[in-house]
Amino acid sequence: MAFGEQPAYLRVADDLRQQIADGTLPPHTRLPSQASIRSTYGVSDTVALEARKVLMAEGLVEGRSGSGTYVRERPVPRTITRSGYRTLGDCTPFRQEQADERVRGTWEARSERVEAAPGIAERLGIDAGEPVMCTRYVFRVGTEPAMSSTSWEPLRLTGRTPVMLPEQGPLAGRGVVERMAAIDVIVDNVAEEVEARPALAAEARVLGGLPGHPVLVVSRTYRAGCLPVETADVVVPADRFRVAYHLPVR
Repeated sequence: MAFGEQPAYLRVADDLRQQIADGTLPPHTRLPSQASIRSTYGVSDTVALEARKVLMAEGLVEGRSGSGTYVRERPVPRTITRSGYRTLGDCTPFRQEQADERVRGTWEARSERVEAAPGIAERLGIDAGEPVMCTRYVFRVGTEPAMSSTSWEPLRLTGRTPVMLPEQGPLAGRGVVERMAAIDVIVDNVAEEVEARPALAAEARVLGGLPGHPVLVVSRTYRAGCLPVETADVVVPADRFRVAYHLPVR
């Protein structure tokens, strides 16, 4: 293979991908069989199989047990906005979006006391094994899961206070900034990191789709000065939603 030349399986995948993009292979159409790919492109079974694997990894096709491989319907991505502006009190961006009556959004949450895993402890600046309040959310648009979120708050900060449970008590659902202010902790900055990775099996069960399909993960940490007060991982299906940022300029 000459320098810069693509491997054969990628050339085959490129051609099939173009056929999917231009509608030659529309959604729900069966992908050409391995034997057909081998014959059409003059490649080996191994190359044909690897080309199909590429398209599956990209989420363009899906296997159906006992039936074959089919082109997936590609939904038009919808936007989840993450805003630096404070509106509607201190609700989360998802809750702000749901204030629009045209959007039928719901969410559910469950909190439990757990021991901080090493990675979470590092993000919160505490020792591994320290108690934290872990809250798991699932947010839906209509009946469709839009994103999940898992947050952790150090109980050394919120334990035995009215805001210990994020979704219960007098400030239930009011957001981290307002809840922390109620116990005299002034949150003044937030950091977010965004990465793309394959969905874990547990995430796919909650959000729909298949393990390995791409998701966006927003790792967020709220701080009061240098003190981390909450950290969370927000998981969004990348093939159905995109994350948009709306930030103030000071």
